[in-house]
Amino acid sequence: MQLIDIGVNLTNSSFHDQQAAIVERAVQAGVIQMVLTGTSLGDSEQALELALQLDPESRHLFTTAGVHPHDASHWDVASEGHLRQLLAQPRVRAVGECGLDFNRDFSPRPLQEKALHAQLALAAELQLPAFLHERDASERLLAILKDYRDHLPAAVVHCFTGEREALFAYLDLDLHIGITGWICDERRGTHLHPLVGNIPKGRLMLESDAPYLLPRSLRPKPKNGRNEPAFLPEVLREVALHRGERPEDTAAHTTATAQAFFQLA
Repeated sequence: MQLIDIGVNLTNSSFHDQQAAIVERAVQAGVIQMVLTGTSLGDSEQALELALQLDPESRHLFTTAGVHPHDASHWDVASEGHLRQLLAQPRVRAVGECGLDFNRDFSPRPLQEKALHAQLALAAELQLPAFLHERDASERLLAILKDYRDHLPAAVVHCFTGEREALFAYLDLDLHIGITGWICDERRGTHLHPLVGNIPKGRLMLESDAPYLLPRSLRPKPKNGRNEPAFLPEVLREVALHRGERPEDTAAHTTATAQAFFQLA
């Protein structure tokens, strides 16, 4: 089975000096391609540098570039030009991680919305898909997206953890859905079990969100407690189970969806 991990935080400090080994373990586990997430302008630059350094032939690693809502307070007049330069790089395949986080509110909500509007406008102009973050903000995110959706080639709500109403609203807006190891968490992810089967083929993608969200069902667990893309088959197993599909079939259609969404060779 071949998988694509659409959300890897390979620039995270816990991966320092281990990135090459992490990528190698992922490929050996069947995760043939990974999209490295950019969460700030500096982080997006680092993700791009890593992709180019570790995968000069452009076989396995691609990136996003954007400003996470946690970092939105740093968005200023120079940010758009900087981001535009990053998005012009061939290895960068989506705008984001951008969106709204009304759970932690690390940046004031008006500034989160300002940065999101600017990034969605860039995605529409450059005809790049949007890689979206949302926590406790589905209604507001939907309201903003409605003004842009017809102009965007595609958009994915990454690491979906919401409820039925939000899922169906996102699907009605023709959005893609990213599922992580949250679905493997018996404490807080079981509500996703009856929902994941409602995501049509062609809209579902898988992601680790590594180093976060280590699947709690994984056996044996790594001693360091850190997630990595090599563990994505455990997310596949859980998603396939609750969709009533063979893992091979879930792998095939989620991989095809990710390849089309990010325009991966």
